[in-house]
Amino acid sequence: MQDKVNLAEKLASFSDHWKPRIVAGYNGNDIMVVRIEGPFDWHKHDETDDLFLVIEGRLDIELRDRIVTLNPGELFIVPAGVEHRPVARHGEVKMLLIEPSGTPNTGDPATAVEKLII
Repeated sequence: MQDKVNLAEKLASFSDHWKPRIVAGYNGNDIMVVRIEGPFDWHKHDETDDLFLVIEGRLDIELRDRIVTLNPGELFIVPAGVEHRPVARHGEVKMLLIEPSGTPNTGDPATAVEKLII
């Protein structure tokens, strides 16, 4: 059995943006924390939904037909195959992400960022 995970401590252990850190796993899924600022690339995940849970800050998730704004404690799930772009317009955002292990953050293994385990 694993020890408890303190998300604030994990987020305090790094300062770079757009580089998710794996803090736990279950049933083949990675539980990650990430710091973001500014826009990410438009992308989609053909095989899996994409879950965003805001811990701190304000996040806009741009979809082709609307923008979903998330505040701390709110989450949104982008369905598989839907093109989207997370944007932190108002300063840094700290988030929790959950996705199947090995899922590239850009939807394309060739352009994905390596996910570190902390």
